[in-house]
Amino acid sequence: MRSGRLFAGLLSVLLAMTLPLQVEAASKSSKKVAAASATKHAKPVMSVKVVKASSKPSKSGGKRKKIVAAVESADFDSAGIPLIRSSAFYVQDVSTGQVLLQKNASAALPIASITKLMTSMVVLDAHQNLGEVLEITDADVDRLKSSSSHLTVGTRLTREELLHLALMASENRAASALARNYPGGMPAFLDAMNVKARLMGLSETHFQDGTGLTKNNVSSARDLAIMVANASRYPLIREFSTSTEYTATLAGGRSYAFHTTNALVKNPDWQIDVQKTGYINESGKCLVMQAWMGNKPLAIVLLDSWGRFTRLGDAKRIKKWLEASLGRQQVALHSDTRPAL
Repeated sequence: MRSGRLFAGLLSVLLAMTLPLQVEAASKSSKKVAAASATKHAKPVMSVKVVKASSKPSKSGGKRKKIVAAVESADFDSAGIPLIRSSAFYVQDVSTGQVLLQKNASAALPIASITKLMTSMVVLDAHQNLGEVLEITDADVDRLKSSSSHLTVGTRLTREELLHLALMASENRAASALARNYPGGMPAFLDAMNVKARLMGLSETHFQDGTGLTKNNVSSARDLAIMVANASRYPLIREFSTSTEYTATLAGGRSYAFHTTNALVKNPDWQIDVQKTGYINESGKCLVMQAWMGNKPLAIVLLDSWGRFTRLGDAKRIKKWLEASLGRQQVALHSDTRPAL
């Protein structure tokens, strides 16, 4: 009996010692499973809600008098720098050369219809008769991307009208007809585009067509800031790229109203000297422009944006940040040091 009671006592002691270890192990295991499950099912949060002022008294008896904003929001990081969704961007004060924002600025990326800024400069440099009537032919039909166009084959417009539609409405057939009717034809036109790029010092820029439909038309955000600054020196490019609507007479006598591809030019909050949008699958949404904020001309380049309104949202975030910064006279260099794409 004594041995039985002794055995039972020892067993109780052992159970008392091992049970806490088992509970602790089970607790750790449970926490790991819960953490893994949370990680697996967690979704990215783009913003933190704003805590609004409340009329209810606090525990201390006082009332909230201010709206308390979250440290991070969908537009700005904790340091107040805009969160840009474009994979490459470059923002520069044109008057001083100061770089205000940049990321992957030297990466050579497809630029789509941003190409048409260079196309327009080369056309104007040739000093051809802007009143000469040119015809849209089958050679101007896009067989690479099969993009549509309201410029039907047989439409006859002046060189100036085609320039207007290429810049404002990003009409590919208009750009093609302009290049095709250059002295020496398309080969000479492409040579002139690449020579002009080299003369501008655009080291990451190359063109293989005048429309931007090919993915092989590439440039960097930094190069495009230089290109848009040069384009702003052409009065017609400034006028046509910021135009909002133009009605042209097409083949058969039918009239059609063409519209800008950039909604910002219709926004009274923006003062834009020159702009161009671009898009093909390989490039994503692109936008370049020279705009005034305060009394400063700024080059803004946004490349490889995804989502219907991403490039416009990025532009608005940059504008909001710049206006606040310029108002405080505290604009400083903020650059992403990660390697280019």
